[in-house]
Amino acid sequence: MGSVNCRDGKLYLDFRYKGLRCREQTKLIDNPTNRKKLSKLLMMLEEQIKFGTFNYAHHFPDSPKIASFELIAQQTAERATGEKMLFPVFAKQWLAEKRVEWRASQIETVEGILRCHLEPNFKQVAIGAVTKCDILAFRLRLCEVDAVSGKRLSASRINHIMTYLRLILNEAAERLEFGSPWRNIKALPMPRADVQPFTLEEVTFILNSVRPDFRPYYAVRFFTGLRTGEADGLIWDNVDFGARLIHIHQSLVRGQVGPTKTSGSHRTIAMSQRVYDALRAQWDYSGEKSLFVFCARNGEPLNHRNVTRRVWYPLLSSLSLHKRNPYQSRHTAATLWLAAGESPEWIARQLGHANTSMLFRVYSRYVPNLVGRDGAAFEQLLQDELDQEDVE
Repeated sequence: MGSVNCRDGKLYLDFRYKGLRCREQTKLIDNPTNRKKLSKLLMMLEEQIKFGTFNYAHHFPDSPKIASFELIAQQTAERATGEKMLFPVFAKQWLAEKRVEWRASQIETVEGILRCHLEPNFKQVAIGAVTKCDILAFRLRLCEVDAVSGKRLSASRINHIMTYLRLILNEAAERLEFGSPWRNIKALPMPRADVQPFTLEEVTFILNSVRPDFRPYYAVRFFTGLRTGEADGLIWDNVDFGARLIHIHQSLVRGQVGPTKTSGSHRTIAMSQRVYDALRAQWDYSGEKSLFVFCARNGEPLNHRNVTRRVWYPLLSSLSLHKRNPYQSRHTAATLWLAAGESPEWIARQLGHANTSMLFRVYSRYVPNLVGRDGAAFEQLLQDELDQEDVE
């Protein structure tokens, strides 16, 4: 129930509207006549509020409260929209807003996830009506064997799809103000990363056997740990022979040059003698005909799928080596550096890692097998110390 009150000799109305306390000052002085007049006005306002016909801006056009009620009206409309807007409509709007943040390759990936998985499953579902049961049922369907191909999606692929579903639902919940259904949904457990580095003997075998025009390419990959896109996108302007440095500023992904995978991947790599010699040999081949260090005969950048299919896998087969994807060259560089006793911090910088945690988690278990020490170095340290004490 509202009231008529006085402040500094002038009357004001005190009432509640849409859960907010409203106090609107008038220019009327405090006397019985004006109080009676405002009391009648207040009764009329409360009747309008009761029946939903009250227009705040009409009665108090200069009030700062108008902005608050406009915001409330907008939020109410958005909540109603969440109950009506279909999932694909919001997802497309969300993706359009994200385009300025992502690389072209990521946009293409998300478009594929929306087209092949999310939109068909939630095609007729309102974004605000998706429940936790709907999410879990969708994930269960992703785990099933495909009736046409007979194949099953990997846990990694399913988690990737679910990540974008989570991002869309959480953004919609925040923007349209409804409770997010994504609560306590854990990612599927995944097997440990498939890291299968080559031994130094195998690397030497490969480099001695590969066709000469690709020998520098694989030497650089094995001894720098460059990602595929970083090697394929490397340009001569970023190769400093004088300082013996390689500047990684871009990456070639799906035929398009773009930024590196992460901000930490934007880095400078020191050339070893083997890398320096390989790049010098490559300059003699492509230095005058292409902007790119490694290129096809026509000067265009390499197509990594074509190179893998026509050069890499046939080479491993001819050498009777276990079939491994070319990304294992990066893992090989990491394990060889560790085995050689290089500083973990230096190795992490060369690989473009933010810190050494991934280095120890992923690669360290291979070091003993590479150098055959398995604690022998520590044993030797103790023995040297004991021998020194005996001498003293």
